[in-house]
Amino acid sequence: MIKIKCGNIGLKNTITCGQIFRYYEELDSSYTIILSDRIVNIKQIDDYLYVNSNNNDNLETIIKEYLDLNRDYDTIINNIKKLDNNMSKYLDKSIGLRIIKQTPLECIISYVISQNNSVNNIRNSLNLISKYYGKEVIFNNKKYYLFPDINKLSTINLSDFRKCKVGFRDKYLVDIIDSIKSGRLNIDLIYSMSSKDALDYLMSFKGIGMKVASCILLFAYQKYDVYPVDTWVKKFMESEYNIIGEKNIRDYTEKTFREYSGLAIQYMFNSKRNL
Repeated sequence: MIKIKCGNIGLKNTITCGQIFRYYEELDSSYTIILSDRIVNIKQIDDYLYVNSNNNDNLETIIKEYLDLNRDYDTIINNIKKLDNNMSKYLDKSIGLRIIKQTPLECIISYVISQNNSVNNIRNSLNLISKYYGKEVIFNNKKYYLFPDINKLSTINLSDFRKCKVGFRDKYLVDIIDSIKSGRLNIDLIYSMSSKDALDYLMSFKGIGMKVASCILLFAYQKYDVYPVDTWVKKFMESEYNIIGEKNIRDYTEKTFREYSGLAIQYMFNSKRNL
């Protein structure tokens, strides 16, 4: 076990707010999370995280990177409050929420599967894909499965994906995986793109619309000015800001929050969830 000083992170808010799908809340209020190359169990006590893993190599660095602990969220939150006084009440209900740095490959597959889908179904499909094609890991006497790499994913055909209960998204997954494998979709290049160029680039591939592309850029590439406008956002902005319609929502959000638009939307969502 290692002990990491974590400052003002709210581990529960961060893990359970809908960013990631493959985690388990344990009876001791810790969280077991399946990362790209290992399993970790994290428990927060005051200003410290206590972390166990099946793989301790570079563990502290990996956890700090994954939970974005090196970023100054205090300054970001203060800046958001200055941009919109109403945000204080939402920020106070989302104390310590941070944007997890997900690996692009699993994030892309996860959010393609998320279209018109429930959280439980998304989690189940990802777990089945990992069970059939990923690496088995024993941790704390339980079996877990790492998410498969692109070489393994490229062996999965339409009927195989149907067995993983992905539904109509099977054809999109096959096409996107083939694009990544062939290099047509360069997932590393996206880091250096502007948000607008990255959105256009992702949406040029079948199965990735504005909502999915926005989630991918926010959660895998830390482009904090990007956010999805879904049914929840529309309802929230109408009830709390009296703003109706996606164009008006985007005009207000981008004018008000600028480079923090995606973060502001996440804090709004999480505050309502906590209510």
